[in-house]
Amino acid sequence: MSELFGHESVLPDETIDHLNIDKNGKYIDCTAGGGGHSARILERLGGEGLLIAIDRDAAAVEETKRTLEKVETKGKYIVLKDNFLNIDKIIKQYIPGGADGILMDLGVSSHQLDKAERGFSYHSEAPLDMRMDTEDDLTAYDVVNGYTKERLTEIIGRYGEERYAGRIASAIEYKRKISKIRTTTELAEIIKSAYPPKDRFKGTHPARRTFQAIRIEVNKELEILEEAIYKAADGLRPGGRLAVISFHSLEDRIVKVAFSKLENPCTCPPYFPVCVCKRVSRHKIISKKPILPAGEEIDNNRRSRSSKLRIIECTMT
Repeated sequence: MSELFGHESVLPDETIDHLNIDKNGKYIDCTAGGGGHSARILERLGGEGLLIAIDRDAAAVEETKRTLEKVETKGKYIVLKDNFLNIDKIIKQYIPGGADGILMDLGVSSHQLDKAERGFSYHSEAPLDMRMDTEDDLTAYDVVNGYTKERLTEIIGRYGEERYAGRIASAIEYKRKISKIRTTTELAEIIKSAYPPKDRFKGTHPARRTFQAIRIEVNKELEILEEAIYKAADGLRPGGRLAVISFHSLEDRIVKVAFSKLENPCTCPPYFPVCVCKRVSRHKIISKKPILPAGEEIDNNRRSRSSKLRIIECTMT
């Protein structure tokens, strides 16, 4: 069955193992992409099992449907175009008793990166788009050509953790006064030109961090992540697990902090001798440290090199 899973499945064995798949369980893949993780879950389900695969990207939804149609399984599945921020509504509608496992594979998928016309990649020429949901209004073109230099500096610095954010924003502002910046390769060259010559060819491509920052801004990825984690955790049955795969420090920090608050929800000041807020923990962290990909996976799938998997379990109703 491995041909179904595609190269977009990051930490596939580790993720499925830690979800503790029950053949009659109910599972949600919040970011189906091309259906790689979904297929791995579905093939393990029996007659009472159910997989709900969702993605905000219409093209990814269709690809997931094609992938899951090929899986030999007795389990049932539903594929939805939706944002995982709505996971509470999805659980209420389809599995009101709660989920046995939920997966979030964050960031841009290989399915999206491989489609040059989507504008996620700085390696291929395409319109500046970067929308995960092509029905959304805001595009990368709008951000690059419409945001002030100060706002661009803030976004590139915060979301891209880019040390040359100010230089890059100034270069963008200068170029767009001459003519609008329309393509990914044009933007990538502008970013490269803003880098000091000594740093242009060190490590990864100079545009990598800025493209990440603009993509995060376009799709509001970090704004919705924490809320979605809490909603997902609340939608677990006792013994159910939430697995989250992140790809950069900003995502991982949000996941780590949210999991810590779920495991220890007490809001009392640390100097209080006893808890008075009466907030009782309903979750425990399974992975105190993030699970990282093995060297072999990194060799076979470059996207996995920065991935981190964290798992939390619901311990009570």
